[in-house]
Amino acid sequence: MKMTAFDRKSHWEHIYQHKKPKEVSWYQPIPHLALDFIREINLPETARFIDVGGGDSYLADHLLDLGYHDITVLDISEHSIKKAQERLGKKAQKVKWIVSDIVDFKPFEKYDFWNDRAAFHFLTEESEIMNYIRITEEALSDSGYLLISTFSESGPLKCSGIPIHQYAAKTLQKKFASFKSLGCKEVDHNTPFGTQQNFTSCRFQKI
Repeated sequence: MKMTAFDRKSHWEHIYQHKKPKEVSWYQPIPHLALDFIREINLPETARFIDVGGGDSYLADHLLDLGYHDITVLDISEHSIKKAQERLGKKAQKVKWIVSDIVDFKPFEKYDFWNDRAAFHFLTEESEIMNYIRITEEALSDSGYLLISTFSESGPLKCSGIPIHQYAAKTLQKKFASFKSLGCKEVDHNTPFGTQQNFTSCRFQKI
């Protein structure tokens, strides 16, 4: 019997079409890690941001409130982006929205800050992992910053029913060896269901 290839886009369209924000484990009204990092490096209001796998994330909301105005949100799911646009209302017009699988993304501008909370760990094929890293190298501006958060080796083995790739700090730093590491830490995310998920979060800078 021939195996059917997994359709990543259809999977995520289905999730966002049928689930409310608080019905998914990754719901996070305040993206503390990204916001703390942005404050620490004191990025100017002209900085260009991209939130990869951002979909229905609240990072764009907070960036707009902080006065930033060059914000891009990329997600494979059109439904997730529509939800974010509906939530933002007229403010959604201030954000650039891109519907794309990250491994197919062709950057058309340079970004000063690349945020990825739990998208990278869904890439389990080495060819896709290396392609993702190549895209970050191409997309980041000189001295641009990169924040990657994945499930740690103490975290779940799957998310939304899909196998993921767990990362320890050293492993994630090795993957992004072309960047300067600014440190990693493990953090717990409290899900809407009262459970915890352990993440490895690493900061990098383009050199």
